[in-house]
Amino acid sequence: MSRGSGKHARPPDQVYRSSFFLMTSTATTAGLGFVFWIVVARFYSPEQVGLATSLISATSLISYLSLFGLNSTLIRFPAPTAARNGQLTQSIALVGLVSFVIAAAYLLGLPLYAPKLVFIREHATAAAAFVAFCICAAVSQLTFSVFVSARMAHQNALVYGLLQGLVKLALPVALVGYGSVGILGSTGGGFAVTALVSLFLMHRQLGFRFDFRTRGTRLREQLRFSVASYVTSLLNLVPQLAIPLIVLHQLGAAAAGYYYVAFQIASLLNSVSFSVGEALFAEGSNDPSRIGILLRRTALIIAGLMIPAAAVVAAGSGLILKLFGGSYAAEAQPLLIAFSVGGLGVALSTWANFALKLTGQMRQLVVNNVVYAVVSIALSLFWAQWGLVWIGVAWGAGNLASGVVALAAVLGHRRRSIAVARAQTHEPELDRHRTVEART
Repeated sequence: MSRGSGKHARPPDQVYRSSFFLMTSTATTAGLGFVFWIVVARFYSPEQVGLATSLISATSLISYLSLFGLNSTLIRFPAPTAARNGQLTQSIALVGLVSFVIAAAYLLGLPLYAPKLVFIREHATAAAAFVAFCICAAVSQLTFSVFVSARMAHQNALVYGLLQGLVKLALPVALVGYGSVGILGSTGGGFAVTALVSLFLMHRQLGFRFDFRTRGTRLREQLRFSVASYVTSLLNLVPQLAIPLIVLHQLGAAAAGYYYVAFQIASLLNSVSFSVGEALFAEGSNDPSRIGILLRRTALIIAGLMIPAAAVVAAGSGLILKLFGGSYAAEAQPLLIAFSVGGLGVALSTWANFALKLTGQMRQLVVNNVVYAVVSIALSLFWAQWGLVWIGVAWGAGNLASGVVALAAVLGHRRRSIAVARAQTHEPELDRHRTVEART
């Protein structure tokens, strides 16, 4: 797909611009999401909110599991122009099909693991809507990566940040009569509109057309990369699922609530490094010859943003948590401070993970995320008895360990690449000397 020409041409290096718009997208999503839950809390009962959040969490998890690493593959290995539409079509079809199967299986198994949610499958319309929302959520995540690959991150800020948030805000009051399904419908409506609008923009601005031809799509050739990216995503998800359960089991329900709020704030802070990492990944994939320059530049950007941001969140942790109530400020402040400091480890790990993807060190990428999962979960189990703050320390230690291991791999790969380049440079000269000696 064309990257534009004439007045529509885009400069070859947009790492700053892409980072800014990706961070804007995350901040807009978080801000409007916060307002959304305030509106929901005013119009729906706590019981309805509790049931709806379980279904929304299931929707997000199903869509995440449906990607199969294709979101990374479409950025790192875009097919040639003639086959790009085929590559995108196959990816969308596969992700949509997998999300359909997983969502249907989830509904069938509700009596076994979530009997309180069985009501969603008792009405055909509600069940069909749930499956459709899962498909739309998965497709919207995939198309997000398409715009990142095309270096059009401003579209993500508009569509995934602003448009999706506004659609969600417009629906809760209109759907209040449907109870928990109304809350799910508000969130799912945001996913549906986002998926449709993003496909329309891909058609208008990137020339996308559905094309089911398989020749030249490179999906089969890059299966190893897709699988490794998928496994890495699953490993990254494990601590996010396991640690809240550890908190709930060892420290109680109230502590789990404090942990959830502090972690959501920390996640917004950490989106800074992830946004810059996404921009690094897109720019490095667009021009692999500049990977070294981009790695150094983005490392400075992340350090320049994350260090002061972490300091501000840590210093203002009490004021931030007071927005949620006095008990949160009293109980969760040490945890949020620990999360803020640990964000520097997250920044290192995030940057190094994207560097490993760019340099093709997929086995090391998996190992790196195993280190993260094992260290963070093991330390959380050992340290939970001493309170919430030690959970934050354990999480930060897991990210730091992962980042150090990955950094060592990145630097080692860099040294080997330089050595190979020098050897190739000197080889012609050695050949000339050997030729002269042979003639003599």
